[in-house]
Amino acid sequence: MSENDVETGQDIGVLIVEDEPVAADAHRAYLERIPGFVVRAVVHDGAGAIRVLGDPTSAVDLVLLDMHLPDLHGLDVVRAMRTAGHRADVIAVTSARDLEVVRAAVSQGVVQYLLKPFTFAALRDKLERFAAYRHQLEGDVASGQHEVDRALATLRGTDPSSLPKGMSLESMDAVVAVLRPSDEGLSAAEVAAKVGASRVTARRYLEHLADSALVVRRSRYGGAGRPEVEYRWVGAS
Repeated sequence: MSENDVETGQDIGVLIVEDEPVAADAHRAYLERIPGFVVRAVVHDGAGAIRVLGDPTSAVDLVLLDMHLPDLHGLDVVRAMRTAGHRADVIAVTSARDLEVVRAAVSQGVVQYLLKPFTFAALRDKLERFAAYRHQLEGDVASGQHEVDRALATLRGTDPSSLPKGMSLESMDAVVAVLRPSDEGLSAAEVAAKVGASRVTARRYLEHLADSALVVRRSRYGGAGRPEVEYRWVGAS
């Protein structure tokens, strides 16, 4: 894909701003492994970022932004894009650990802050939470305080390695691997059958994902008696 290639659809268009070519290539490779995101352009300095953001055909929804660029500080790029009226969200992907930079980034609307070096799982968690946050804000008016709180909590997130007592990362990965690619909502019983766990255990993991706003619950009707609860990954078709 060339720097100015544009794709259509509902994918989140990403601009990668990273001065180290090896790191930029790694970011692109990571992004291409995460459904729902597409790399619109990769640039290596602040001027390139401002140029792409100024192109009305670039379709950038999200900027992965390094703070240490050869010509401009990352915060200057954010100021320039806001002054120009560009509303793309920004996730800082940087080695900058100065808390003053963190505070300034937050004050300028940077929605996530990811420190280098990081794992693929850490970046995927940030991006999936960002996608879930956008999905929850697709309407025009919030139904109440709880909806606003839920969206903001989704964006902030928690350490993906932090799970409630008695839950394991291996089991969570197995549940996610079944649910994420499914085009249809799955019940706890269906997930349990696929991962080889009990229905109660599967439901516990599914409820945790739902409480983390990565999964939505829906009632499934069709049989006699009470409707069954099914779970669908946020953003699934």
